[in-house]
Amino acid sequence: MTTAATPAPKYAVGSLVHARGREWVVLPDSTEDLLVLRPLGGADVDVAGVLPSLESVVPATFAPPTPGDLGDQHTAGLLRTALRIGFRAGAGPFRSLASIAVDPRPYQLVPLMMALRQDTVRLLIADDVGIGKTVEAGLIAAELLAQGDARGLVVLCSPALAEQWRAELRGKFGIDARLVLPATIGRLERETPYGQSVFRPDGAYVVSTDFIKSPRHREDFLTHCPDLVIVDEAHSCVADSTAQVSARTSQQRYGLLRELADVPDRHLLLVTATPHSGKEEPFRRLLGLLDARLATVGFESRAGRELLAQFFVQRRRADIREDFQDGAHFPSGRDTAEVSYALHRDYRALLAEVLTYARETVRSADGALQQRQRWWSTLALLRTLSSSPAAAVRSLNTRAGVREADTPDEVDRTGQVTVSDPADTDSPQSADEVPGSLLPAATSPAGAAGPDGPSDALDAGERARLVAMAEAAGKLAGPVRDTKLKKLVEMVTDLLDSGYRPIVFCRYIATADYVAAHLKKVLNKRGTEHPVAVASVTGELSPDMRLNRIAELTSADENGEPAPERRVLVATDCLSEGVNLQESFDAVIHYDLAWNPTRHEQREGRVDRFGQRTDTVKALTLYGADNPVDDIVLKVLLRKHERIRRATGISVPVPQQAESAMQAVFEELILRDETPPLQRFEQEGLFEREQIPVAQQLELAWESSAEREKASRSLYAQNRIKKEDVAAEVAEIRAALGTGEEIREFTHRALGALRAVPADRKQGGFTAHTDALPQGLRDAVNAALGPRHPRPVVFHDAPSAPRGEVALTRTDPVVAATARFVLDTALDEKFPAWQRPARRCGVIRTDAVRRPTTMLLVRHRFQLSLPTRDGTIRPQLAEDARVVAFQGRPEAPRWLPDDEALALLEARATGNSDPGFATDHITSILAALKSGLMDELRLRSKAAAAELEASHHRVRTAARARLAGLKAVPQGDPDVLGVFLYRPAATIQLGDDA
Repeated sequence: MTTAATPAPKYAVGSLVHARGREWVVLPDSTEDLLVLRPLGGADVDVAGVLPSLESVVPATFAPPTPGDLGDQHTAGLLRTALRIGFRAGAGPFRSLASIAVDPRPYQLVPLMMALRQDTVRLLIADDVGIGKTVEAGLIAAELLAQGDARGLVVLCSPALAEQWRAELRGKFGIDARLVLPATIGRLERETPYGQSVFRPDGAYVVSTDFIKSPRHREDFLTHCPDLVIVDEAHSCVADSTAQVSARTSQQRYGLLRELADVPDRHLLLVTATPHSGKEEPFRRLLGLLDARLATVGFESRAGRELLAQFFVQRRRADIREDFQDGAHFPSGRDTAEVSYALHRDYRALLAEVLTYARETVRSADGALQQRQRWWSTLALLRTLSSSPAAAVRSLNTRAGVREADTPDEVDRTGQVTVSDPADTDSPQSADEVPGSLLPAATSPAGAAGPDGPSDALDAGERARLVAMAEAAGKLAGPVRDTKLKKLVEMVTDLLDSGYRPIVFCRYIATADYVAAHLKKVLNKRGTEHPVAVASVTGELSPDMRLNRIAELTSADENGEPAPERRVLVATDCLSEGVNLQESFDAVIHYDLAWNPTRHEQREGRVDRFGQRTDTVKALTLYGADNPVDDIVLKVLLRKHERIRRATGISVPVPQQAESAMQAVFEELILRDETPPLQRFEQEGLFEREQIPVAQQLELAWESSAEREKASRSLYAQNRIKKEDVAAEVAEIRAALGTGEEIREFTHRALGALRAVPADRKQGGFTAHTDALPQGLRDAVNAALGPRHPRPVVFHDAPSAPRGEVALTRTDPVVAATARFVLDTALDEKFPAWQRPARRCGVIRTDAVRRPTTMLLVRHRFQLSLPTRDGTIRPQLAEDARVVAFQGRPEAPRWLPDDEALALLEARATGNSDPGFATDHITSILAALKSGLMDELRLRSKAAAAELEASHHRVRTAARARLAGLKAVPQGDPDVLGVFLYRPAATIQLGDDA
């Protein structure tokens, strides 16, 4: 005969239980059979599951303070701040804010409010480069996961950005995602049980878009994909149906997203700074992923604009700059300038020879196919020679890619990818490889056998001509004949001497390596007083190797020595998107002009973004005053773009006509002008004599686009939700979790008490010697900053800090670890006295009070019932810390207003109290807690629950979210963490207790 087991008791979320020799708080997701518990005062990493049927679990109460455990005047403030910093289940309406390591600006909460309005979240976040799209997407993801509206997460991005996405999710939002890349899939599959998928609906992943769209993994991914998908650089996943570049790749990506979007309850966040490339069709296809109506609706109508506003948010820098008036690091301006140089006579002569060769070889082509092949190969030679001698030599020794094309249209598609910088492609072919110019390719210019044998061989005269050009290009290397390189050395030196740390952007790998080698040599000549660290990063390196190369240049070395302040990074456009460099660099030099102004914006956006500590960043454009190629790019594209940007305050995409306009202008230069091109440029300038009609058409189209863009600012602006609507709630949450000044004072005082010897810095913040901290806290600091972090550690009065340093915010790992240590040691009297800077009791003599006044530090716990999108109610834990105070005897208290109670934290001691006397008074107060005082605290707990419920109601009303079932209920009696008695200062000293 068996006896049925008695069902284990159900414990409400937020209630206290005793198990395994300690007290725990019951968390959401607990069931009758399995309790999910967090140690009282512990962190999320300490969460454990307990089976009540196998282990003893009983209700518990929070232990009161020990009357003899007395602290000084600072004890109460340290204990209160440590408690609030340690909250990971804050009571505010944004459930994730207490558990993330980022302090969002008010404007970054607008997309979150938009998301809360939707049953299934579908958003296109298109804010400007550098103002926090990753944070905005991460906030939405963290909130959906915290509220239980999403089970899992996947980020689709380029492999070059995968590691950065994983680091952002883990470091800022506490989401530990797995990388799914060609380099990791083998290990992931080996770790996965046979017959199961690498993907789980409740998992978190960062996935290479191009890898997962392959037939081998696509179906498995689509079947097991989590219910929340973030797509980075979403513009690269759509293309015009008539596009001539990257159409196949974009269509494959779009097909993958289309299938993901076809699942009606899947949340989808599209992230891009360039949603509109100047072509309407790709933009509409992008919007159509969010809602089919957006693909065709007219945005001129009010109904169309209102529909768009539900799914689309786009803010420019000017729109959000006022949010950074509180000392947060965001550049106040960008100082841009053009810097010219004159070609050396030998360089000018070679360029003239190349132009003559280009004109002759294109005109002598046999048929349209060969003409287009020769056109693109000579254009490649012109562009590489404008870049550097090294790139020109490489081009003259490389077969032209357009030779493989079978039709003129195919030649143009290949040429645009390999030679131009089209707006609608991110093909790796166009990244930074030098385009070849050899046509035909039977024999290389150096005389070696060509890759394709003897077909269509060059005659001896043309071969000799190419050999001569290659030899002439090689002789131009170095700052003597390469005046562009010479001018760069001057620019870099001036920037370094002014305290800037520049990035030099080049178009080609060969140019970047050439520039880096010469900068290392010239800037570090023998006897140089201040050596300069120089490194180059190009597409030849894998994404991980690129990050490692940057870290070697910008991080402390193995001995803990800080990175050199005088440093230069030379890079190709493999770093122009995604990789954030604002912590280590603050100036950009465009060594090579991009043939797309958007690329310049992307380059400058690497340093001109949130977290940049330099108030004004530099952006310098280097060009040849007598170089016709540079002149065309400047006049047709870059200067027009900059003029329109200055006039409108926004960056207007290059119109669709830009490619054809550039082609026409280059044809004018190469084919139609019998006057020596350099002579004409020196005498008149390209457009002074005659405006080319197609360039004029481009200008008109661009002006029209600018007018439409200005009008679209009201069309696309997110006016349905104002950041002011959530500012009050955000301010209330921040105050409840600890203000910036409070956190700074807490950290400084706590580290001082723990023997870290903090020292204030003239530029703000302070330093501390963390190696002197107690072992447990020291290990936590090293884990957060890395074992090779600089000593002493720098603590910044700012919401962001460079690697290896600390931002004085509650979510910084070092600040959080300090608060946890202070709270843990306050609750455990077994620690040595010097390791306990906070105590739970105190009696303070002060002139801040006229009558004996008692302050209580109280923690409330609530079960918060939140309506979900599917109509169910999800229980959540919420915590809040309050300071309450009363005057008089505990048996007949006169309770003070909240502001007077908080003011006691600032009271300064003016005399000592006898320990025995203090212990007796604290004992009497604790005795009264069991009677009348606790009744008052229970009433205050109910009032706090009502405030919490009202706050959630306000935000949900603004977000038009469900309200039915919303409720906040106190769980158990409030915890009294601290008891502090303030006594009036004696007017006549009669002894220790006068």
